[in-house]
Amino acid sequence: MTFTKINPELISDNPFKLINNDWMLITAGDMQSFNTMTASWGGMGILWNKKVVFCFIRPTRYTFQFIEKTEHFTLSFFSEQYREALNFCGTKSGKNTDKIKHTGLTPIKSDNGSVYFKEARMVMECKKIYSDPLKHERFLDVAIEKNYPAKDYHTLYIGEITSCLIAQ
Repeated sequence: MTFTKINPELISDNPFKLINNDWMLITAGDMQSFNTMTASWGGMGILWNKKVVFCFIRPTRYTFQFIEKTEHFTLSFFSEQYREALNFCGTKSGKNTDKIKHTGLTPIKSDNGSVYFKEARMVMECKKIYSDPLKHERFLDVAIEKNYPAKDYHTLYIGEITSCLIAQ
């Protein structure tokens, strides 16, 4: 599979379906040491005059230590045929399991040195420009707290989209 760079403004996918229903892999680290995890919370838009994505990672996730140490990360989106791989990457920890070996996904080095996957249909290479742990005392809707029975509040990451790749 080859990839073509496009302007993120040309993405035709519905972002609500893309993230919530189709899911994505958030990957941080480099080819020597990386981890990936499935996510279905996040978004895309414009912030500080930049095209950005935002995603959330709990500090209890193995990927958290990778994204904290690196300047870049990727979001990889897949066709439905990879649902089983996404399920696996969302339910197993990279601390205890070789997700790549189990899923058969093929890591590729991105232009910024991070990692994405050959099997993806779309990839966003991102540079971290902001992060902040969510603070439960700032939740304006008390129902949000039900998402955190272990009090392991996500950290928000905002990444500037440095490249958007579409599979050909």
